[in-house]
Amino acid sequence: MFGIIRPCRHRLSPVLRTSWMAHLCGLCLALRDDHGQLARTVTNYDGLVISALVEAQSPTVGGRRVAGPCPLRGMRPAPVAEGAGARLAAAVSLVLASAKVRDHVDDGDGPFRRRPVAGVARRVATRWAKQGAVTGERIGFSTAVLLDAVGRQGELESSLLTGSSVLLATEPTETATAAAFAHTAVLAGRSGNIAPLTEAGRLFGRVAHLLDAVEDIDDDAEAGAWNPLAATGTTLAEARRLCDDAVLGVKLALREAEFDDQKLVHALLVHELSTAVTRTFGHLDAHRQQPGPPPPGWQPPVNPGPHGPHEPHGPHGPKGPDGPQWGKRRGTLAGCGVALALCCSCQYCCADPYHDPWTGEPKQGWCQNCDCCDGCDCCSSCDCCDCCDCSC
Repeated sequence: MFGIIRPCRHRLSPVLRTSWMAHLCGLCLALRDDHGQLARTVTNYDGLVISALVEAQSPTVGGRRVAGPCPLRGMRPAPVAEGAGARLAAAVSLVLASAKVRDHVDDGDGPFRRRPVAGVARRVATRWAKQGAVTGERIGFSTAVLLDAVGRQGELESSLLTGSSVLLATEPTETATAAAFAHTAVLAGRSGNIAPLTEAGRLFGRVAHLLDAVEDIDDDAEAGAWNPLAATGTTLAEARRLCDDAVLGVKLALREAEFDDQKLVHALLVHELSTAVTRTFGHLDAHRQQPGPPPPGWQPPVNPGPHGPHEPHGPHGPKGPDGPQWGKRRGTLAGCGVALALCCSCQYCCADPYHDPWTGEPKQGWCQNCDCCDGCDCCSSCDCCDCCDCSC
C-alpha cells in the first residue's frame, strides 16, 4: 500500500480510525471481488479518500457490511465500506497503478530492465487499465480522462527546461485527481459540489506530485533519473511554498462543498494532508543533515551495572522477580513455530498487540508504529475533527 495520506492512530479518534479502516478495507475488497486477488496489490491510502468523499456527501449511496477475518486486520472481522464509492476508488487505483507500472517499464527501473519482467509487467498493466475502465463504466465514470492525463506526462516532461514552471509537470496529475474528486459529487447527487471538489482534487494532485518529487530527488540524482524539481530548477523552498498554498486551497475548497458528515474528509484532506507535507520535507532535511557533535551538557547514559533496573535480569526486568510476568517461556522450536504462524497471519505487522512467540510479551504490530510522537507535539494538537464545525 502507498500514498501520502497515512494517518496514525494517535491523530484520529477511535470512531474516525474505524471509518478510515472501513474505507481502506472496502477498497481492497472491491478490487478483489471485481478483479481478483492480484488487483488487491493496488490498494493505496490515497485511493480511499475517493470512497470517503462519496460517503461524506451522501451516506445512502454506499453502505457498510461486516467482512470476515483477514490477516491484514490481525484475523479480526470488521465493518467495510461498499458501493459506488469503493468501486470508483478501485477504478481510479487500477488505472493509475497501470500507468505507474508502464512508467517503470519504459524507464527500465530496477528489475524492469529484464525483458521477462518487463513483459509480464506490461501485460499486468494492460489488464489493470481494462479492468479499471470496466469498473468505471458501471458507475458512469470514464477512465479516458485519466489515461489521457497520464499519456501526456512523458511529452510534458521532455519539453521542460530549467526555469520552466514545475506546475507544468504536475498538470496531468492535477487533471486526473480533479476528475476523480468531481465524480464523487456526481455519484452522491450533489451537483453543487462538482466545482469545489474539482478544485480540491486538482490541488490534492499537485501536492501528491510535488511530495513524490521531493521524496525521490536524492535517489533520482544518484540514478540520473528525471525529476521535475531538478529539471525545472525549482528549489525545495519553492516546492514547500507551493505545497502549503495547495493545502490551504484544498481546505478552502472543501468549505464551499456540502457534506452530510465531513469529519473524516476534513481529517484526511486538511489535517493529514498538511501533516504529509511537514513529514516529507522534515524527513528530507533529517536525511541530509550531517551528524554533528553532541549538544553541550550531553552525557552518555550510565550503565546501572549488573542486574540493574533496566537490564533483562534486573529485579524489574522481564526476567526479574518484580518484572512483568507474561507466562511460561517457549522453547526454541515451539517459539519458531508460533513466530511462523504470526508471520503468515500478518500479526507481526498489523496486530495491536501481538504476543512475543518466546516470552509472551505483548508488542505492537509494525504498521501500528508511527513517527507522530517522534519529537513533535502533534499528540497534543487540536481534536477539532470530533466536531462538525471545525474552523482550524
